[in-house]
Formats: sequence, structure tokens, C-alpha cells
Amino acid sequence: MYPQALTLSSAAVPGGAPPLAIGTAALLLSFLIASLLVWLLRRNRISLLRILDQPNARSLHHAPVPRTGGVGVLAGVAGGLALALPWLPTPGIGWAVAAVVLATALLAGVSLFDDRHHVPARYRLAAQLVAAVLVMAAGVVWRTLGLPGLAGLMLPLWLAPALTLLFVVWMTNLYNFMDGMDGLAGGMAVFGFGALALLGLLAGAPDYALVAAVIAAAAGGFLLHNLPRAAIFLGDVGSTVLGFWAAVLLLWGAGRGLFPLWLGVLVFSPFAVDATWTLLVRFARGAPVWEAHREHHYQRLVLAGWSTWRTLFWAYVLMGAAAASAIGARSLMPSEQWLLLAGWAGLYSLVHWRVGLVERERPASPERS
Repeated sequence: MYPQALTLSSAAVPGGAPPLAIGTAALLLSFLIASLLVWLLRRNRISLLRILDQPNARSLHHAPVPRTGGVGVLAGVAGGLALALPWLPTPGIGWAVAAVVLATALLAGVSLFDDRHHVPARYRLAAQLVAAVLVMAAGVVWRTLGLPGLAGLMLPLWLAPALTLLFVVWMTNLYNFMDGMDGLAGGMAVFGFGALALLGLLAGAPDYALVAAVIAAAAGGFLLHNLPRAAIFLGDVGSTVLGFWAAVLLLWGAGRGLFPLWLGVLVFSPFAVDATWTLLVRFARGAPVWEAHREHHYQRLVLAGWSTWRTLFWAYVLMGAAAASAIGARSLMPSEQWLLLAGWAGLYSLVHWRVGLVERERPASPERS
């Protein structure tokens, strides 16, 4: 048995949902803060945060672009939650909240320094492991198997911490890996955290829904400036923290019984599948798995001749379908959920085949618009 303390994974919200006006104001504030700050950053109005992404052999852009948009997302989330959380009193979780905030600050600080200077991979990994340990101390742990029909099967005590560390670190990195095209990572945040917010509402957890919705709103404020041709990038400070938040919210929601873990992973599967598949392929042929490259499916499509807008459109279709499937799967029987997973496995296999077909049919120089 696992102890059930008043942590982020087990806390309930006394008093129900906050007033509708407060929730709406929190979302608007998050969106506006992120949008305004990103607007200032893209115009280099904040000299301390003037960091440019210089194009290189692995880039899909041609000219230097500011890469601190993630700072705007962080500020938007902080502003929105600062307004809303006092209306969701949850006694006894002060340390849990502090641990998650501290973990976020650690990752953001290391990533921002990496955006300006180079931080060796081993130090970045060490920071990610410390952040994962902090959220585990906050009660965010992968406790149950989380598969259709087996969602309540408890993991062994020795296995749960190891899987939690692996999951948090991998989600943190895969989001960073996939942040390589205009509008992609920001769009995944809007679709992904938006879907988690709806899942939280459907499960009767307004606090969870509010946190997820505020993140989605801040990501939307950033996305206004990141659509092709992007005027600013997330940078590691944005992509790393969004991946970390995705891991935390998936484990938090599953730990509270709001949804099984597989369903939350399905929401972010457009990123999780591409990043994992690419890593395994590179590992199998002996390529350095942690080095930047242009082998993700979206990169291959652009390099094969698809425009950025066309690639992004179909990526959004995939993200929307994954989110809708996850929301709809709540009412399915376990056997039907397994069929749904099999269908998605087939769909991702089809995507992989289609990308290869585009490469064979159109070996043209890429459009960059």
C-alpha cells in the first residue's frame, strides 16, 4: 500500500470550484501577460533577455530569432495561478506546491543559462533528476500501471520511483527535442494542456482543470508570436519546462484518479511517439541520441518539400484527434480502449510510412513559409 498524505496527488478541493469570473480572469490574465511579455522579448526590449537562436546545419530557419519566449509562458502561468489559486483552498499542501515551484525554477534557470551559454548535458540531466525527486517528494508518483482494465493495479514499491524518474526526465527532454518548427511546441501545449483541463473538469477536479487551463492560455499567448514565420522561439527555458509540466500534470491527474495514465499520455502522443521512435532509430544505428538533428517526422516533411504551414496544419489535426480520442475514451469499455490504442498504433505507423513516401516522391528543397 502507498501512504495517502495531503499531497498534490491526493488532495481534494473543499468548497468546490472558484467563481466563474475568477477562473475566466485567471485565463485572460495568463494569456495577456504571456502575449505582452513575448511581444517585448521578440522586439528585444528587455536587454537582459536578448538571446538569439543562430541558424545552423540542423535548423529550419535562416535568420537569427529571439529564443526566450518561454520566459513569457512562465510569467503568464505565474500571473494566472497567483490570481486563481487563493480561491481554491487546499489545506496541507504548502510543501507540495513549494516543491513543484522549486523544481520549475531549477529547470527554468538551468535552461535559460543553457540558452545563453552551453550547459553540458550531464548537468542538465542532473537538474532534471533533482526536479523529478522534488515532485516525487510532493507526492507526484507513478503508483499504478494505468492501462485499460488495469488502471488500479499497484506498481511494486521499488519500481514506482524508478518509473517516475524515467517518465519525468523523458517527458522533459522529448518536449525539448520536438521544439524545432514554428508553432509546433506551442500548439502541442494548447491542445495538450487544454485537453487535460477538460478531463479535469469532467472528473470534478476544478483545481486541476484550472492549472492545466492556465498553462494552455499562456501557451496560446506565446503561440500568437510563434506561428510561421515565427518572430520568437520558446527556447530551452520554455520547451523544457512545458515538458516537465506535462509529466507532472499527467502523474498528478492519474494519481488522483481523474484519468488513467495511458489516457493522458495519448493526449501528448504526437510528441511522445515521434520523439521516442526517432531516438530508438538513432540508437539502433549508433548515432548520438542526445545531439541535435533533423530526423523527426515534421523536420523530414519540411526538408522533403512540404511548407511549414502545411506540416503544422496536419500536426494540429493529429493533436486535435489525439485530444478528442482521449476525452472520448473515458466512456469506453476496457476492450474498446485497447482497440482504440491499437488504432492509434496503426495510425502512427501510417504516418511514418507517409513521411517516407513524401521523401521518396519529393526530394525537393524545402519551402520555408
